[in-house]
Amino acid sequence: MSTLALAARDTSTMLRRNLLHARRYPSLTLNLLLTPIMLLLLFVYIFGDTMSAGIGGGDRSDYIAYLVPGLLLMTIGSTTIGTAVSVSTDMTEGIIARFRTMAIHRGSVITGHVIGSVIQSVISVVLVGAVGVAIGFRSTDATAIEWLAAFGLLVLFALALTWIAVGMGMVSPNAEAASNNAMPLIFLPLISSTFVPVDQMPGWFQPIAQYQPFTPAIETLRGLLLGTEIGHNGWLALAWCLALATLGYFWSKAVFNRDPK
Repeated sequence: MSTLALAARDTSTMLRRNLLHARRYPSLTLNLLLTPIMLLLLFVYIFGDTMSAGIGGGDRSDYIAYLVPGLLLMTIGSTTIGTAVSVSTDMTEGIIARFRTMAIHRGSVITGHVIGSVIQSVISVVLVGAVGVAIGFRSTDATAIEWLAAFGLLVLFALALTWIAVGMGMVSPNAEAASNNAMPLIFLPLISSTFVPVDQMPGWFQPIAQYQPFTPAIETLRGLLLGTEIGHNGWLALAWCLALATLGYFWSKAVFNRDPK
């Protein structure tokens, strides 16, 4: 078999391993998935009318349309925390040392985690999106191409955050530390344009919300699904995704290839 075929075979094996772990121990994924769902229900049914008036909407349905795209991206950040925990567990419990002694493609261990996490992120996004549709979210003006572009953005964003989460998991001494190190992946959406427009935030706070990866991705997704103005956010979102994916890939690869102490 060629090197590429061996790598594909070993990656497929590692992917099945990670998906089996996720199926046998779903509690972590479900707990992380509850965060965006609870925020969605809270902000729609408790603050919906007030928040809709604050952003210039007519009723609660306007705020649902505004909120859902941001929470879809927040769902990706929540799901990838489980990836950091899973990678850290593998690194600290000895299975990685066992893999190092086996005749398998070295990169397949990491790649299996990444692909498995992206699949879980997409499933989580679908579930949160289904809750959004159930409570009133509609995207009637989006064309098939815009839906395809929105799906591509979600997958690319999931890939970028997953590589960062893998790096965080590898440098963490235990699963608890990995969970704490990955908390910015949930915290950053809270200080982005998920809940309110950036221009309605205090002036000193606007640069914090604007110059981070979630805000341009959220505005791009809103534009694709709701027909709002995207402007330069599309290019910024793409640049953030490529930069984070590249950083996470080389970071993870360097740590994984480091000789164990």
